Amino acid sequence: MSLVKTIRQTLVPIHKQGYPFIAIFFVMSLLLGLLWEPLMWLGFVLTAWCAYFFRDPQRLTPLDDDLVISPADGRVSSITKLTPPEELGLGSEPMLRISVFMNVFNCHVNRAPMRGRVARIAYRKGQFVNAELDKASHDNERNGLVIDTAQGEIGVVQIAGLVARRIVCWTSHGASLQAGERFGLIRFGSRLDVFLPAGAQARVSLGQTAIAGETVLAEFGSAKGPTIGRRD
Repeated sequence: MSLVKTIRQTLVPIHKQGYPFIAIFFVMSLLLGLLWEPLMWLGFVLTAWCAYFFRDPQRLTPLDDDLVISPADGRVSSITKLTPPEELGLGSEPMLRISVFMNVFNCHVNRAPMRGRVARIAYRKGQFVNAELDKASHDNERNGLVIDTAQGEIGVVQIAGLVARRIVCWTSHGASLQAGERFGLIRFGSRLDVFLPAGAQARVSLGQTAIAGETVLAEFGSAKGPTIGRRD
């Protein structure tokens, strides 16, 4: 195996959304170095962190319409039944909500939890309180997707946090998403809520570490044995 191929397989790709920020961090480091050299090296460390933040690794996603896959890297911070945000149009009955909290060291690329068609996209302005708090679901700035799946409509909500000030969503109304497919990201610390209809059973525990595109958050029906996967 050639050295170049080994390096390519070792390095984690960086999402294009991060290129402008990495460039800004790098240029600022050089400018700070003109004032005092130690500041330049500190800036290079922050530049490396910025590149790490925008990493976009491949994931092996289980392909099964009964499985709900984590849309984000992070910690499972809530498993409860709650009425979904009004703007999603999912009704007033409580649904199973599983929340994944992302800190500034998690990969922030968001992935579709199930295969389906984007039925609605609803953006709502709001506050920027700590995304780990339960009230962030209602108070914070957020962007919600309703995905029409084989199990019915589910809600996926990107929630801005105390540090995060920018929600990015590049999918569109009517688009078809595969489970594990990238649909957006949030800068720089935030949370993803998944609202699931009746029949879904949680398959994670509070505090468990979830991996976007790989960890099974919930399941509809009974297990059917081994499942094939898709690497992306």
